[in-house]
Amino acid sequence: MSSFSITANLADVHQEKIYPAKITVENGRIASIEEVADSGLQTPGYILPGFIDSHVHIESSMLVPSEFARLAVVHGTVGTISDPHEIANVCGMQGVEFMIENGRTVPFKFNFGAPSCVPATVFETAGASLDSTDVEKLLQRDDIRYLSEMMNFPGVLFKDEEVMKKIASAHRLGKPVDGHAPGLRGNEAKQYIDAGISTDHECFTAEEAMDKLRYGMKILIREGSAARNFEALVNLLHDHADQIMFCSDDKHPDSLVLGHINQLCERALAKGIDLFKILKAACVNPVLHYKLDCGLLRVGDPADFIVVKDLEKFNVLKTYINGELVAENGKSLIKKQKAGIVNNFSCDKLKPDDFAISATGNTPPFTNPHSASTIPVIEALDGQLITNKLEEKGKIENGRWVSDTERDILKIVVVNRYSNAPVAKSFIKNIGLKTGALASSVAHDSHNIVAVGVDDESLCRAVNLIIEQKGGVSAVGNGKEMVLPLPVAGLMSNEDGYEVANAYTAIDRFSKELGSSLGSPFMTLSFMALLVIPHLKLSDKGLFDGDKFALIG
Repeated sequence: MSSFSITANLADVHQEKIYPAKITVENGRIASIEEVADSGLQTPGYILPGFIDSHVHIESSMLVPSEFARLAVVHGTVGTISDPHEIANVCGMQGVEFMIENGRTVPFKFNFGAPSCVPATVFETAGASLDSTDVEKLLQRDDIRYLSEMMNFPGVLFKDEEVMKKIASAHRLGKPVDGHAPGLRGNEAKQYIDAGISTDHECFTAEEAMDKLRYGMKILIREGSAARNFEALVNLLHDHADQIMFCSDDKHPDSLVLGHINQLCERALAKGIDLFKILKAACVNPVLHYKLDCGLLRVGDPADFIVVKDLEKFNVLKTYINGELVAENGKSLIKKQKAGIVNNFSCDKLKPDDFAISATGNTPPFTNPHSASTIPVIEALDGQLITNKLEEKGKIENGRWVSDTERDILKIVVVNRYSNAPVAKSFIKNIGLKTGALASSVAHDSHNIVAVGVDDESLCRAVNLIIEQKGGVSAVGNGKEMVLPLPVAGLMSNEDGYEVANAYTAIDRFSKELGSSLGSPFMTLSFMALLVIPHLKLSDKGLFDGDKFALIG
């Protein structure tokens, strides 16, 4: 490996000062750092440690890891804390292995965890399960860095045997445990944290985050394509910089093309937060917390660093990983790698009548209209994973409950992708479609097919497009139909990342032409089957009350 040196302004995160420096790299590591006179500067800009996304599901980018890396390095990201939970729910251990092996084909520092909740609940049909024995086998591997988000917080609070075995395995092997406990406060939050759970990325108020910080938990400020908590939490950096990290959680491809952790640094600086507190969250804290093999610009460290044009916009000029230049001036230098396909998809195409909801019988929770005039409705919230639980007056035509576009109450369905089964049906508010339907096999956490539509014919066509491709996102309406195939586990494409981003941008635009008012309609839709986030969701087994943690009816 070649040796080289670079001379520019160094943002020294350890001494918390900026000065001109010459950095020499030998065999992929920092050989020396020496302060120089201003007149010795050769490279414009500022040298920083590379950015780390402290919690992301690579699958949410709809790209295999090697393609995610090609896009991310352009924005100065050198590594991720990656939870392969999504593909594990579809393909089990084979899926986790696929992510690790594909990630190894590129110069990028993926740090995968052992999924803790596969399946996430017993109230949905998943494609695989990982018990405590499987999890321990994963945790014993050097390339598995941590136990991924423990979403089953009721299992922690009630000391479920399997849950506690998974946590104990991580502790025994000296690996951190990630948390996932939206809304948990007070004594319950303390009990959850005292079980040895070290982080949470689900706080959506500063008060909740402060509650957890007081008990010793580290808080991840999340700003993804669907859930955005940056504005609510960023001021915590002023007083708690050592306990804060940045993450995206879920990042769609069009969003990843535009930026990554660098965008959060720019926004935080614009709010008057100290530069070095920001860099702790973006670069330093993830490396220290997860004990990553990522450099922090110290002598002997791996040469993982970036050069930015200025310390206001954080426009990335160069990205180095292990001393290799992987991106320069907005262009990725990582070559596309050939990726195989793993999948688990087995259901037959459907008919429009399969999506009908009779209003003449007694089908809980849609009871006979003579005894009840309201129906349960999921209220989607733009930019949030949580939903509200509403009771609304339903619309009946020809003896069936139907969508009501005037009041923006649309039919939502979940179709079991792993076997032929009855379609689960309900209604949802705030999607905004005026015509047609949207469907996706990206449907957290079990990744059955979720769809929302104005009429049963459109719903059926959108779902069947997904079934024909064995995974993808689709939109139909106004005499037009579009589908983006996702053949890798029904979650990811194995095509060029920039081409996938363009295709996703096109279908996202089409969904808005059909009337959706959401910022990211497909991302929001993908969380409507996520039962572990309150308050009302729909699984392939039926409508689910997240507060009671039980199916309705």
